[in-house]
Amino acid sequence: MTYRALIPVKSLTEAKSRLATDLSQEQRAELVLAMLRHVIQVLQNIETLTSIAVVSPDQRVLQQATNWGVKAYQEEQHGHNPALEAAARKELNSGASALLTISADLPLVKESEIEHMLQLSQWYRVVLGASQEGTGTNALLVRPPLALPYLFGPGSLQLHEKAARERDLSVIRYESKGVALDVDTIRDLQHLWHWRGEEQVMHAIPHFC
Repeated sequence: MTYRALIPVKSLTEAKSRLATDLSQEQRAELVLAMLRHVIQVLQNIETLTSIAVVSPDQRVLQQATNWGVKAYQEEQHGHNPALEAAARKELNSGASALLTISADLPLVKESEIEHMLQLSQWYRVVLGASQEGTGTNALLVRPPLALPYLFGPGSLQLHEKAARERDLSVIRYESKGVALDVDTIRDLQHLWHWRGEEQVMHAIPHFC
């Protein structure tokens, strides 16, 4: 089994718009890049993953991804899901037999959580990493790549589950703190700083609150 990972990242000028009233554009960009670096470092420590790629329309993001030792894909299609599909097809065509698509803004994610998802994929064709509110998909592990379409957006967790069942793909929901906490609001940042004192998490994250 050839496992690979794909990390989508929006343009830094558009990222984390819900934090615009609390952080400047450059602060939001700094936050996004810090979280992305953490996710990349976690994935790089997992031997099962043979390749990691970032897909983004932003040249600054792509340059940083290259600097951090992963592949960088310029978005080829307009829209989040079509862009992911185009990148996933590259991975499929180059030999990937399983693909983990994971959010770039998971500052608490740990190697053990990703490894657990990889283990689950031995028995399930689709492993869904649930967001903290239980409606979003923060990580999606599918074998083979594109056996399930990308349905990111409102209610994506339930949409992915429904699509998997419609295609007779075995599916399981995976829930953990590190996969669940994606940072979108100032409250999320406050939660992050609360948990940061309790365990070893990404210490490079800017302290804006």
